[in-house]
Amino acid sequence: MNLCLRVLLALVSCLAMSLQAHAADDGPSYGPELEGFDYPYPVARFAFTSQRQVVKMAYMDVHPAHPNGRTAVLLHGKNFCAATWKQTIDTLSDAGYRVIAPDQIGFCKSTKPQRYQYSFQQLARNTHALLAALGVSKATIIAHSTGGMIAVRYALMYPRETEQLALVNPIGLEDWKAKGVPSVSIDDWYARELKTSADSIRAYETSTYYAGQWRADYEPWVQMLAGMYRGPGKDIVAWNSALQYDMIMTQPVCYEFDQLKTPTLLLIGDKDTTAIGREFAPPEIRPTLGRYPELAKLAHERIAGSTLIEFPDAGHAPQMQDPAVFHKALLKGLADLKPQQN
Repeated sequence: MNLCLRVLLALVSCLAMSLQAHAADDGPSYGPELEGFDYPYPVARFAFTSQRQVVKMAYMDVHPAHPNGRTAVLLHGKNFCAATWKQTIDTLSDAGYRVIAPDQIGFCKSTKPQRYQYSFQQLARNTHALLAALGVSKATIIAHSTGGMIAVRYALMYPRETEQLALVNPIGLEDWKAKGVPSVSIDDWYARELKTSADSIRAYETSTYYAGQWRADYEPWVQMLAGMYRGPGKDIVAWNSALQYDMIMTQPVCYEFDQLKTPTLLLIGDKDTTAIGREFAPPEIRPTLGRYPELAKLAHERIAGSTLIEFPDAGHAPQMQDPAVFHKALLKGLADLKPQQN
């Protein structure tokens, strides 16, 4: 084979690989507030003034056919939305709970502000304002991933209104920065977020959330996020995401676990390895981060009266990996956990 032909074949191969990669990341395009992506239940919006601007918090409010008098509030994670709670909403509603599932400001179908000082206190206040507007004075707070950090802050700020906490693989069980993850600027987070694609989301979640396993039923949630980065609001979506990562990295909640008085359920997939900022850490530090079986036990020890339920074969999202097993454990755990009496 002559040199020219080899060069031509190499160029054709590179072009084919490029087209394949592009096709693999092709998919729907959504607006900055997830316009075009359907939720499983009707979405309402709560408008309120925060930080000198009017923002709108999207939420689903699902009333049960046979009420048990209880309300459950579902708080989503960083790479999730209220819609990803669909199976949990159905399970709790069937059990008699009124279920409220908001999208936090800056996420999913809620407002993406041009400027916003993100804090877990602010997101807890926003959630409390929504519940007050809906006439909810007491609730069980069920939270996943980053939502767990909001939920801990909520319970510390509003102990009388928080009957129970159920934390599903919450992040923030450790202080990554204190363990050696270097400071990351918002500009660097923003540059990273601008590169977000379906392929990068899928690769990250496969390796970090799902212990190397991938199923087709996870794909809609990848496309849900990736669609906002394909859409006309990519810049504002990326900017808000960068601000949120800065919040997560710089506002640890683990130091206050011993102050929690709310009856708490920890539901932990042991194969989770989530650790924000791991890629920026020195190589020798990375293996020490995101050890969920150890972190869960430490949190259990520090949260007085808490109950720990582990799912040995599950990763970051046990409610999605094994819904039947998870929801059976959740309902039993909530039934066994005596609500806070005030």
